Amino acid sequence: MANPVTLFCFREDKTLSNALGVFILTTIFYTFGASLRLVDELSLFWPLNGIMAGVFARHAFLNKPLYYAICYVAMLAWDAVTTNWGVASLAINLSNLIFIVTVAMLVLRDKSRQPQLPQAMFALRLFGYCLIAALLCALCGAVGSVGIDKRQLMPLYADWFSEQFSTGVLLVPWVLTLSWPRVRHLPAKDDLWPLLAVIVSLGVSVLVGGAGSLVFPLIGLIWCALRYSFSTSAFITFCTGATEIVLVAYGVIDMNAVSPLGTNQMFSTRLGIATLAICPLIVGASVAALNAVMQQVSRRADYDHLTGVYSRSGLYEALSQRPRAPSSLCVLLIDIDYFKSINDNYGHECGDAALANFGERLLALVGMNGMVARMGGEEFVVIRSGIAFSEGLRFAEMLRTTLAAEPFHWQGQQLHLTVSIGMGFDEAPVTAMRETFDMLMREADSFLYQSKRAGRNRTSCRAHGEAEQSGEAIQTDR
Repeated sequence: MANPVTLFCFREDKTLSNALGVFILTTIFYTFGASLRLVDELSLFWPLNGIMAGVFARHAFLNKPLYYAICYVAMLAWDAVTTNWGVASLAINLSNLIFIVTVAMLVLRDKSRQPQLPQAMFALRLFGYCLIAALLCALCGAVGSVGIDKRQLMPLYADWFSEQFSTGVLLVPWVLTLSWPRVRHLPAKDDLWPLLAVIVSLGVSVLVGGAGSLVFPLIGLIWCALRYSFSTSAFITFCTGATEIVLVAYGVIDMNAVSPLGTNQMFSTRLGIATLAICPLIVGASVAALNAVMQQVSRRADYDHLTGVYSRSGLYEALSQRPRAPSSLCVLLIDIDYFKSINDNYGHECGDAALANFGERLLALVGMNGMVARMGGEEFVVIRSGIAFSEGLRFAEMLRTTLAAEPFHWQGQQLHLTVSIGMGFDEAPVTAMRETFDMLMREADSFLYQSKRAGRNRTSCRAHGEAEQSGEAIQTDR
Protein backbone atom coordinates (compact mmCIF):
# COMPACT_ATOMS: atom_id res chain seq x y z
CA MET A 1 0.00 0.00 0.00
CA ALA A 2 1.29 3.45 -0.79
CA ASN A 3 2.59 5.60 1.98
CA PRO A 4 1.97 9.14 0.72
CA VAL A 5 3.21 12.28 2.41
CA THR A 6 1.11 14.34 4.80
CA LEU A 7 -0.99 16.84 2.87
CA PHE A 8 -3.37 18.24 5.47
CA CYS A 9 -0.85 19.57 8.05
CA PHE A 10 -1.84 17.02 10.71
CA ARG A 11 0.84 16.18 13.29
CA GLU A 12 0.65 13.62 16.07
CA ASP A 13 1.80 16.09 18.76
CA LYS A 14 -0.48 18.97 17.65
CA THR A 15 -3.86 18.21 19.22
CA LEU A 16 -5.30 21.70 18.86
CA SER A 17 -4.28 22.18 15.22
CA ASN A 18 -5.46 18.65 14.41
CA ALA A 19 -8.87 19.40 15.93
CA LEU A 20 -9.11 22.64 13.98
CA GLY A 21 -8.08 20.88 10.77
CA VAL A 22 -10.74 18.19 11.20
CA PHE A 23 -13.40 20.83 11.87
CA ILE A 24 -12.41 22.94 8.85
CA LEU A 25 -12.23 20.00 6.43
CA THR A 26 -15.58 18.67 7.62
CA THR A 27 -17.23 22.08 7.22
CA ILE A 28 -15.78 22.68 3.75
CA PHE A 29 -16.87 19.37 2.25
CA TYR A 30 -20.20 19.36 4.11
CA THR A 31 -20.90 22.77 2.57
CA PHE A 32 -19.95 21.51 -0.87
CA GLY A 33 -22.13 18.41 -0.60
CA ALA A 34 -25.09 20.36 0.79
CA SER A 35 -24.91 22.74 -2.16
CA LEU A 36 -25.67 19.76 -4.42
CA ARG A 37 -28.99 18.84 -2.80
CA LEU A 38 -30.72 18.59 -6.16
CA VAL A 39 -32.34 15.17 -5.99
CA ASP A 40 -35.21 15.21 -3.49
CA GLU A 41 -33.85 16.00 -0.01
CA LEU A 42 -30.56 14.16 -0.48
CA SER A 43 -27.37 15.35 -2.11
CA LEU A 44 -26.53 14.49 -5.68
CA PHE A 45 -22.89 13.97 -4.73
CA TRP A 46 -21.58 13.76 -1.15
CA PRO A 47 -17.76 13.92 -0.98
CA LEU A 48 -17.47 14.48 2.79
CA ASN A 49 -17.53 10.86 3.90
CA GLY A 50 -15.03 9.60 1.34
CA ILE A 51 -12.66 12.51 2.00
CA MET A 52 -12.74 12.21 5.79
CA ALA A 53 -12.54 8.41 5.74
CA GLY A 54 -9.34 8.76 3.70
CA VAL A 55 -7.97 11.44 6.03
CA PHE A 56 -8.56 9.35 9.16
CA ALA A 57 -7.11 6.25 7.45
CA ARG A 58 -3.98 8.12 6.36
CA HIS A 59 -3.30 9.49 9.84
CA ALA A 60 -3.67 6.70 12.40
CA PHE A 61 -3.17 9.14 15.30
CA LEU A 62 -6.43 10.90 14.36
CA ASN A 63 -8.47 7.80 15.17
CA LYS A 64 -9.51 8.93 18.62
CA PRO A 65 -12.98 9.68 20.02
CA LEU A 66 -12.00 13.37 20.30
CA TYR A 67 -11.42 13.88 16.58
CA TYR A 68 -14.44 11.81 15.53
CA ALA A 69 -16.56 13.87 17.95
CA ILE A 70 -15.26 17.11 16.44
CA CYS A 71 -16.13 15.85 12.96
CA TYR A 72 -19.65 14.99 14.14
CA VAL A 73 -20.11 18.34 15.90
CA ALA A 74 -19.05 20.19 12.75
CA MET A 75 -21.78 18.39 10.80
CA LEU A 76 -24.42 19.15 13.42
CA ALA A 77 -23.36 22.79 13.60
CA TRP A 78 -23.71 23.22 9.85
CA ASP A 79 -27.20 21.65 9.85
CA ALA A 80 -28.28 23.71 12.86
CA VAL A 81 -27.45 26.93 10.99
CA THR A 82 -28.76 26.01 7.53
CA THR A 83 -31.63 23.52 8.02
CA ASN A 84 -34.69 22.94 10.20
CA TRP A 85 -34.25 19.18 10.50
CA GLY A 86 -34.06 19.24 14.28
CA VAL A 87 -33.59 15.85 15.94
CA ALA A 88 -33.42 14.09 12.54
CA SER A 89 -30.03 15.74 12.01
CA LEU A 90 -28.58 13.58 14.79
CA ALA A 91 -29.34 10.35 12.92
CA ILE A 92 -28.47 11.68 9.46
CA ASN A 93 -25.05 12.91 10.52
CA LEU A 94 -24.48 9.81 12.63
CA SER A 95 -24.82 7.84 9.40
CA ASN A 96 -22.03 9.95 7.88
CA LEU A 97 -19.83 9.22 10.87
CA ILE A 98 -20.60 5.49 10.61
CA PHE A 99 -19.25 5.43 7.06
CA ILE A 100 -16.11 7.38 8.00
CA VAL A 101 -15.29 5.27 11.06
CA THR A 102 -16.00 1.94 9.34
CA VAL A 103 -13.77 2.58 6.33
CA ALA A 104 -10.99 4.17 8.39
CA MET A 105 -10.85 1.35 10.93
CA LEU A 106 -10.90 -1.40 8.29
CA VAL A 107 -8.09 0.27 6.33
CA LEU A 108 -6.01 0.79 9.47
CA ARG A 109 -6.53 -2.84 10.41
CA ASP A 110 -4.99 -3.84 7.08
CA LYS A 111 -2.09 -1.44 7.58
CA SER A 112 -1.26 -2.92 10.98
CA ARG A 113 -1.67 -6.56 9.99
CA GLN A 114 -0.23 -6.44 6.47
CA PRO A 115 1.82 -3.25 5.99
CA GLN A 116 3.21 -4.53 2.67
CA LEU A 117 -0.16 -5.52 1.23
CA PRO A 118 0.00 -5.21 -2.60
CA GLN A 119 -1.98 -2.30 -4.00
CA ALA A 120 -4.07 -4.57 -6.23
CA MET A 121 -5.25 -6.60 -3.24
CA PHE A 122 -5.76 -3.43 -1.21
CA ALA A 123 -7.90 -1.85 -3.96
CA LEU A 124 -10.08 -4.95 -4.07
CA ARG A 125 -10.49 -4.96 -0.28
CA LEU A 126 -11.30 -1.26 -0.32
CA PHE A 127 -14.17 -2.00 -2.68
CA GLY A 128 -15.57 -4.37 -0.03
CA TYR A 129 -14.93 -1.94 2.81
CA CYS A 130 -16.92 0.79 1.05
CA LEU A 131 -19.71 -1.72 0.47
CA ILE A 132 -19.90 -2.62 4.18
CA ALA A 133 -19.72 1.01 5.27
CA ALA A 134 -22.40 2.06 2.75
CA LEU A 135 -24.80 -0.66 3.95
CA LEU A 136 -24.45 0.44 7.58
CA CYS A 137 -24.52 4.14 6.76
CA ALA A 138 -27.62 3.81 4.56
CA LEU A 139 -29.56 2.01 7.27
CA CYS A 140 -29.06 4.81 9.79
CA GLY A 141 -29.43 7.57 7.21
CA ALA A 142 -32.62 6.22 5.66
CA VAL A 143 -34.30 5.80 9.04
CA GLY A 144 -33.31 9.32 10.02
CA SER A 145 -34.51 10.78 6.68
CA VAL A 146 -38.04 9.36 6.86
CA GLY A 147 -39.21 12.32 8.91
CA ILE A 148 -37.92 14.97 6.49
CA ASP A 149 -38.50 13.18 3.18
CA LYS A 150 -41.81 12.14 1.64
CA ARG A 151 -40.49 8.86 0.26
CA GLN A 152 -40.74 5.47 1.91
CA LEU A 153 -37.91 3.69 3.69
CA MET A 154 -36.72 1.34 0.90
CA PRO A 155 -36.32 4.01 -1.82
CA LEU A 156 -34.51 6.16 0.74
CA TYR A 157 -32.27 3.25 1.68
CA ALA A 158 -31.46 2.60 -1.98
CA ASP A 159 -30.61 6.25 -2.57
CA TRP A 160 -28.42 6.50 0.53
CA PHE A 161 -26.62 3.23 -0.20
CA SER A 162 -25.92 3.91 -3.87
CA GLU A 163 -24.60 7.42 -3.20
CA GLN A 164 -22.35 6.42 -0.31
CA PHE A 165 -21.02 3.34 -2.09
CA SER A 166 -20.22 5.08 -5.39
CA THR A 167 -18.68 8.13 -3.74
CA GLY A 168 -16.56 5.99 -1.44
CA VAL A 169 -15.19 3.87 -4.28
CA LEU A 170 -14.44 6.97 -6.32
CA LEU A 171 -12.86 9.09 -3.58
CA VAL A 172 -11.20 6.93 -0.92
CA PRO A 173 -8.47 5.35 -3.16
CA TRP A 174 -7.50 8.79 -4.44
CA VAL A 175 -7.34 10.36 -0.96
CA LEU A 176 -5.26 7.47 0.38
CA THR A 177 -2.66 7.83 -2.39
CA LEU A 178 -2.79 11.60 -2.84
CA SER A 179 0.62 13.32 -2.77
CA TRP A 180 2.14 16.61 -3.76
CA PRO A 181 2.62 16.65 -7.54
CA ARG A 182 6.21 16.56 -8.78
CA VAL A 183 6.38 18.01 -12.26
CA ARG A 184 9.85 17.16 -13.52
CA HIS A 185 9.05 17.90 -17.14
CA LEU A 186 6.11 18.79 -19.33
CA PRO A 187 4.10 15.74 -20.44
CA ALA A 188 4.78 14.46 -23.92
CA LYS A 189 2.01 14.34 -26.48
CA ASP A 190 1.80 10.55 -26.20
CA ASP A 191 1.13 10.87 -22.45
CA LEU A 192 -2.06 12.85 -23.15
CA TRP A 193 -3.76 10.25 -25.35
CA PRO A 194 -5.26 8.18 -22.47
CA LEU A 195 -6.76 11.30 -20.87
CA LEU A 196 -8.07 12.48 -24.25
CA ALA A 197 -9.66 9.05 -24.77
CA VAL A 198 -11.60 9.43 -21.49
CA ILE A 199 -12.80 12.93 -22.44
CA VAL A 200 -13.92 11.84 -25.92
CA SER A 201 -15.71 8.78 -24.53
CA LEU A 202 -17.66 11.03 -22.14
CA GLY A 203 -18.75 13.11 -25.12
CA VAL A 204 -19.84 9.98 -26.95
CA SER A 205 -21.82 8.94 -23.85
CA VAL A 206 -23.77 12.19 -24.07
CA LEU A 207 -24.48 11.69 -27.77
CA VAL A 208 -25.50 8.03 -27.51
CA GLY A 209 -27.24 8.00 -24.12
CA GLY A 210 -28.70 4.94 -22.40
CA ALA A 211 -27.40 2.91 -19.50
CA GLY A 212 -24.70 1.28 -21.63
CA SER A 213 -23.12 4.65 -22.37
CA LEU A 214 -21.83 4.83 -18.80
CA VAL A 215 -19.33 2.09 -19.63
CA PHE A 216 -17.84 3.95 -22.62
CA PRO A 217 -14.98 5.55 -20.60
CA LEU A 218 -13.83 2.14 -19.31
CA ILE A 219 -11.22 1.54 -22.03
CA GLY A 220 -9.81 5.04 -21.59
CA LEU A 221 -9.67 4.60 -17.82
CA ILE A 222 -7.82 1.30 -18.11
CA TRP A 223 -5.42 2.97 -20.55
CA CYS A 224 -4.84 5.71 -17.95
CA ALA A 225 -4.20 3.06 -15.30
CA LEU A 226 -1.55 1.47 -17.51
CA ARG A 227 0.14 4.75 -18.41
CA TYR A 228 -0.13 6.90 -15.26
CA SER A 229 0.64 6.39 -11.58
CA PHE A 230 -1.93 4.79 -9.28
CA SER A 231 -2.76 8.12 -7.63
CA THR A 232 -3.20 9.90 -10.97
CA SER A 233 -5.40 7.18 -12.44
CA ALA A 234 -7.48 7.14 -9.22
CA PHE A 235 -8.03 10.90 -9.55
CA ILE A 236 -9.04 10.62 -13.22
CA THR A 237 -11.43 7.80 -12.33
CA PHE A 238 -12.97 9.92 -9.58
CA CYS A 239 -13.44 12.89 -11.94
CA THR A 240 -14.97 10.66 -14.61
CA GLY A 241 -17.43 9.03 -12.22
CA ALA A 242 -18.44 12.34 -10.65
CA THR A 243 -18.98 13.84 -14.12
CA GLU A 244 -21.20 10.96 -15.19
CA ILE A 245 -23.31 11.28 -12.03
CA VAL A 246 -23.87 14.99 -12.70
CA LEU A 247 -24.62 14.40 -16.40
CA VAL A 248 -27.22 11.74 -15.59
CA ALA A 249 -28.81 13.85 -12.84
CA TYR A 250 -29.28 16.80 -15.17
CA GLY A 251 -30.55 14.60 -18.00
CA VAL A 252 -27.58 15.33 -20.25
CA ILE A 253 -27.08 11.58 -20.49
CA ASP A 254 -30.59 10.21 -21.10
CA MET A 255 -31.00 6.92 -19.32
CA ASN A 256 -34.66 6.29 -20.27
CA ALA A 257 -34.87 3.53 -17.71
CA VAL A 258 -37.57 2.74 -15.15
CA SER A 259 -36.56 0.55 -12.22
CA PRO A 260 -38.96 -2.30 -11.35
CA LEU A 261 -38.07 -1.75 -7.69
CA GLY A 262 -39.51 1.75 -7.73
CA THR A 263 -36.13 3.44 -7.23
CA ASN A 264 -35.04 6.35 -9.36
CA GLN A 265 -32.50 6.08 -12.15
CA MET A 266 -29.70 7.36 -9.87
CA PHE A 267 -29.70 4.04 -7.99
CA SER A 268 -28.58 1.97 -10.98
CA THR A 269 -26.38 4.78 -12.26
CA ARG A 270 -24.36 4.98 -9.07
CA LEU A 271 -24.01 1.22 -8.70
CA GLY A 272 -22.86 0.88 -12.29
CA ILE A 273 -20.30 3.65 -11.89
CA ALA A 274 -19.00 2.18 -8.63
CA THR A 275 -18.49 -1.18 -10.33
CA LEU A 276 -16.86 0.56 -13.27
CA ALA A 277 -14.47 2.46 -11.02
CA ILE A 278 -12.83 -0.57 -9.45
CA CYS A 279 -11.61 -1.98 -12.79
CA PRO A 280 -8.97 0.65 -13.66
CA LEU A 281 -8.00 0.97 -10.00
CA ILE A 282 -7.11 -2.72 -9.79
CA VAL A 283 -5.29 -2.54 -13.13
CA GLY A 284 -3.35 0.51 -11.95
CA ALA A 285 -2.49 -1.14 -8.65
CA SER A 286 -1.38 -4.30 -10.46
CA VAL A 287 0.86 -2.31 -12.78
CA ALA A 288 2.37 -0.42 -9.81
CA ALA A 289 3.01 -3.70 -7.96
CA LEU A 290 4.55 -5.27 -11.07
CA ASN A 291 6.82 -2.26 -11.58
CA ALA A 292 7.93 -2.47 -7.96
CA VAL A 293 8.76 -6.17 -8.33
CA MET A 294 10.67 -5.49 -11.54
CA GLN A 295 12.68 -2.78 -9.80
CA GLN A 296 13.52 -5.15 -6.94
CA VAL A 297 14.56 -7.89 -9.36
CA SER A 298 16.66 -5.40 -11.32
CA ARG A 299 18.33 -4.14 -8.16
CA ARG A 300 19.10 -7.65 -6.96
CA ALA A 301 20.70 -8.42 -10.31
CA ASP A 302 22.68 -5.18 -10.47
CA TYR A 303 23.85 -4.95 -6.87
CA ASP A 304 25.59 -7.36 -4.54
CA HIS A 305 23.11 -8.10 -1.75
CA LEU A 306 25.82 -8.51 0.92
CA THR A 307 27.97 -5.43 0.37
CA GLY A 308 25.62 -3.02 -1.42
CA VAL A 309 28.08 -2.30 -4.27
CA TYR A 310 27.60 -3.25 -7.92
CA SER A 311 27.63 -6.93 -8.78
CA ARG A 312 29.78 -8.07 -11.71
CA SER A 313 26.75 -8.14 -14.02
CA GLY A 314 25.50 -4.82 -12.66
CA LEU A 315 28.86 -3.19 -13.32
CA TYR A 316 28.92 -4.37 -16.92
CA GLU A 317 25.35 -3.15 -17.36
CA ALA A 318 26.36 0.28 -16.03
CA LEU A 319 29.40 0.36 -18.29
CA SER A 320 27.24 -0.50 -21.30
CA GLN A 321 25.32 2.72 -20.68
CA ARG A 322 28.54 4.62 -21.36
CA PRO A 323 29.64 3.42 -24.81
CA ARG A 324 32.51 5.90 -25.16
CA ALA A 325 35.57 5.66 -22.96
CA PRO A 326 36.47 8.88 -21.07
CA SER A 327 39.66 10.89 -21.50
CA SER A 328 41.45 8.56 -19.08
CA LEU A 329 40.49 5.46 -17.12
CA CYS A 330 41.90 4.00 -13.91
CA VAL A 331 40.96 0.50 -12.70
CA LEU A 332 41.90 -0.69 -9.21
CA LEU A 333 41.53 -4.41 -8.47
CA ILE A 334 41.46 -4.85 -4.68
CA ASP A 335 41.82 -8.12 -2.76
CA ILE A 336 41.47 -8.50 1.03
CA ASP A 337 44.63 -10.11 2.37
CA TYR A 338 44.36 -13.53 4.01
CA PHE A 339 40.57 -13.39 4.04
CA LYS A 340 40.28 -17.18 4.11
CA SER A 341 41.81 -17.18 7.59
CA ILE A 342 38.89 -15.07 8.86
CA ASN A 343 36.38 -17.69 7.71
CA ASP A 344 38.54 -20.51 9.09
CA ASN A 345 39.17 -18.91 12.50
CA TYR A 346 35.95 -17.00 13.15
CA GLY A 347 33.34 -18.66 10.92
CA HIS A 348 31.52 -17.64 7.76
CA GLU A 349 29.12 -15.40 9.68
CA CYS A 350 32.08 -13.25 10.69
CA GLY A 351 33.37 -13.39 7.11
CA ASP A 352 30.06 -12.14 5.71
CA ALA A 353 29.93 -9.34 8.28
CA ALA A 354 33.51 -8.35 7.42
CA LEU A 355 32.69 -8.24 3.70
CA ALA A 356 29.56 -6.16 4.32
CA ASN A 357 31.55 -3.72 6.48
CA PHE A 358 34.39 -3.57 3.94
CA GLY A 359 32.00 -2.88 1.05
CA GLU A 360 30.26 -0.10 3.02
CA ARG A 361 33.59 1.57 3.90
CA LEU A 362 34.96 1.24 0.37
CA LEU A 363 31.78 2.71 -1.10
CA ALA A 364 31.95 5.63 1.34
CA LEU A 365 35.61 6.33 0.47
CA VAL A 366 34.98 6.30 -3.28
CA GLY A 367 31.70 8.24 -3.01
CA MET A 368 30.56 9.95 -6.19
CA ASN A 369 34.07 9.95 -7.63
CA GLY A 370 33.90 6.48 -9.11
CA MET A 371 32.21 3.08 -9.34
CA VAL A 372 32.64 0.14 -6.94
CA ALA A 373 31.81 -3.50 -7.68
CA ARG A 374 32.34 -6.87 -6.05
CA MET A 375 33.82 -9.21 -8.65
CA GLY A 376 33.52 -12.31 -6.47
CA GLY A 377 34.66 -13.58 -3.07
CA GLU A 378 36.83 -10.95 -1.39
CA GLU A 379 37.79 -9.24 -4.65
CA PHE A 380 36.53 -5.74 -5.46
CA VAL A 381 37.12 -3.29 -8.29
CA VAL A 382 37.10 0.52 -8.26
CA ILE A 383 36.83 2.55 -11.48
CA ARG A 384 37.74 6.21 -11.80
CA SER A 385 37.74 8.24 -14.98
CA GLY A 386 39.22 11.55 -16.11
CA ILE A 387 42.19 11.54 -13.71
CA ALA A 388 45.95 11.58 -14.20
CA PHE A 389 48.17 8.56 -13.48
CA SER A 390 49.68 10.17 -10.36
CA GLU A 391 46.23 10.98 -8.98
CA GLY A 392 45.08 7.40 -9.57
CA LEU A 393 48.11 6.06 -7.72
CA ARG A 394 47.58 8.45 -4.79
CA PHE A 395 43.91 7.44 -4.66
CA ALA A 396 44.84 3.75 -4.55
CA GLU A 397 47.25 4.39 -1.68
CA MET A 398 44.64 6.42 0.18
CA LEU A 399 42.22 3.50 -0.06
CA ARG A 400 44.85 0.98 1.05
CA THR A 401 46.04 2.92 4.09
CA THR A 402 42.60 4.12 5.20
CA LEU A 403 41.05 0.65 5.00
CA ALA A 404 43.95 -0.81 7.01
CA ALA A 405 43.81 1.91 9.69
CA GLU A 406 40.27 1.20 10.88
CA PRO A 407 39.75 -2.25 12.45
CA PHE A 408 36.66 -4.41 12.02
CA HIS A 409 34.99 -5.31 15.32
CA TRP A 410 33.54 -8.79 15.83
CA GLN A 411 32.25 -10.10 19.16
CA GLY A 412 34.58 -7.92 21.22
CA GLN A 413 37.62 -8.51 19.01
CA GLN A 414 39.40 -6.19 16.59
CA LEU A 415 40.32 -7.55 13.18
CA HIS A 416 42.63 -5.49 10.99
CA LEU A 417 42.02 -5.98 7.28
CA THR A 418 44.74 -5.05 4.81
CA VAL A 419 44.40 -5.11 1.04
CA SER A 420 46.56 -5.71 -2.00
CA ILE A 421 45.88 -3.58 -5.05
CA GLY A 422 46.69 -3.93 -8.73
CA MET A 423 46.23 -0.86 -10.89
CA GLY A 424 45.50 -0.57 -14.59
CA PHE A 425 45.65 2.82 -16.30
CA ASP A 426 45.04 4.19 -19.78
CA GLU A 427 45.55 7.91 -20.27
CA ALA A 428 43.97 8.05 -23.75
CA PRO A 429 41.55 5.17 -24.42
CA VAL A 430 40.67 4.55 -28.05
CA THR A 431 38.29 1.61 -27.63
CA ALA A 432 34.76 1.46 -26.23
CA MET A 433 34.21 1.68 -22.46
CA ARG A 434 33.70 -2.05 -21.85
CA GLU A 435 36.62 -3.04 -24.05
CA THR A 436 38.90 -0.54 -22.30
CA PHE A 437 37.74 -1.82 -18.90
CA ASP A 438 38.36 -5.47 -19.85
CA MET A 439 41.88 -4.57 -21.04
CA LEU A 440 42.67 -2.66 -17.84
CA MET A 441 41.18 -5.45 -15.71
CA ARG A 442 43.69 -7.88 -17.19
CA GLU A 443 46.46 -5.40 -16.46
CA ALA A 444 45.23 -4.77 -12.90
CA ASP A 445 44.92 -8.52 -12.27
CA SER A 446 48.55 -9.01 -13.33
CA PHE A 447 49.78 -6.29 -10.95
CA LEU A 448 47.53 -7.58 -8.14
CA TYR A 449 49.40 -10.87 -8.45
CA GLN A 450 52.68 -8.94 -8.14
CA SER A 451 51.41 -7.22 -4.98
CA LYS A 452 50.57 -10.58 -3.41
CA ARG A 453 53.86 -12.13 -4.47
CA ALA A 454 55.80 -9.17 -3.00
CA GLY A 455 54.26 -9.65 0.46
CA ARG A 456 50.73 -8.16 0.18
CA ASN A 457 49.43 -4.89 1.68
CA ARG A 458 50.76 -2.85 -1.23
CA THR A 459 49.83 -1.32 -4.59
CA SER A 460 51.49 -2.36 -7.85
CA CYS A 461 51.14 -0.77 -11.27
CA ARG A 462 52.94 -0.16 -14.54
CA ALA A 463 55.41 2.71 -14.41
CA HIS A 464 54.71 5.72 -16.58
CA GLY A 465 57.26 7.90 -18.32
CA GLU A 466 60.66 6.53 -19.31
CA ALA A 467 60.31 3.40 -17.18
CA GLU A 468 57.10 2.48 -19.02
CA GLN A 469 58.99 1.45 -22.17
CA SER A 470 61.20 -0.99 -20.24
CA GLY A 471 58.21 -2.65 -18.53
CA GLU A 472 59.33 -1.56 -15.06
CA ALA A 473 56.67 -1.80 -12.33
CA ILE A 474 55.94 0.47 -9.38
CA GLN A 475 55.24 -1.01 -5.97
CA THR A 476 54.21 0.96 -2.90
CA ASP A 477 53.78 -0.27 0.67
CA ARG A 478 53.88 1.01 4.21
